[in-house]
Amino acid sequence: MEDATAIFSQCQPRLLGAAYRMLGSLAEAEDVVQDVWLRWHDADRPAIDNPEAWLVATTTRRAIDRLRSAHHHREQYVGIWLPEPVLTDDGPATPEQLIEISSDLSVAFLAVLERLAPEARAAFLLHEVFDADYAQIAQALDKSEAACRQIVHRAKAQLLDDRKRYVVTPDAHQRLMRRFADALSRGDFAGLKEMLADSAVLMGDGGGKVMSFPDPMVGGARIAQLLYAATLRPEDATRVELVRLNGEIGLLRHMRGELESAQSYVSDGERIVRIYVQRNPDKLARIRAQQSLCVH
Repeated sequence: MEDATAIFSQCQPRLLGAAYRMLGSLAEAEDVVQDVWLRWHDADRPAIDNPEAWLVATTTRRAIDRLRSAHHHREQYVGIWLPEPVLTDDGPATPEQLIEISSDLSVAFLAVLERLAPEARAAFLLHEVFDADYAQIAQALDKSEAACRQIVHRAKAQLLDDRKRYVVTPDAHQRLMRRFADALSRGDFAGLKEMLADSAVLMGDGGGKVMSFPDPMVGGARIAQLLYAATLRPEDATRVELVRLNGEIGLLRHMRGELESAQSYVSDGERIVRIYVQRNPDKLARIRAQQSLCVH
């Protein structure tokens, strides 16, 4: 039993990372991994030749099942559905920081993955992010290797326009975000407008629980006006905080001392081209809890 626990613990970051990328929800990913642990505990382990492959395959299948069951809910979702953002700042080890951080954890990437059907998403992630070979993918999906090759090929073609569209160094993105956060804090409308691309897009998720836009907002000038307007209400005492969200520099915006939104940005290195604003209180609960612990 000790060996079984050690094996599972060693694989757990990989399993959590796979499930989170599949589902876009850390809470759901943790539920999946817990279910896999129970199945692992009851499995005929001596008959399993490759424990890690078995655990990854089981996690993938459970995540696919969960995603299929969530499909109807997401179709009925009020407004735009965006992934749950995760704080990945340096600090004490937490479940969030056990997710193997990489550029393929970004909110932008997870949002793009929503285009793919559950099996296609699983095959793509296993091959492109976790370097699984087609034999392993075939085992996870219970399909032939040839079928898995086709699934991955079609998924890559479907995501081609957005994946790695902008190659920006972390330093360049961070410098831009620091300037942007400063302009936002000072209520510098001209500065905000200058740093937003003319064709910039803002997408917001309120989950039907707080006000948000039902459709993407397009246009740098319009977005700058929206962001600037929030700085004109002194009673809200707006405060902007630079943090690392999903492995990349983003912003937390506080109003009246409460976390109002978590914002993730995509830039071309010079200007911001896309903003993802998470306002759904349910999807901000974990960040609120983490920050509360830090304060106390």
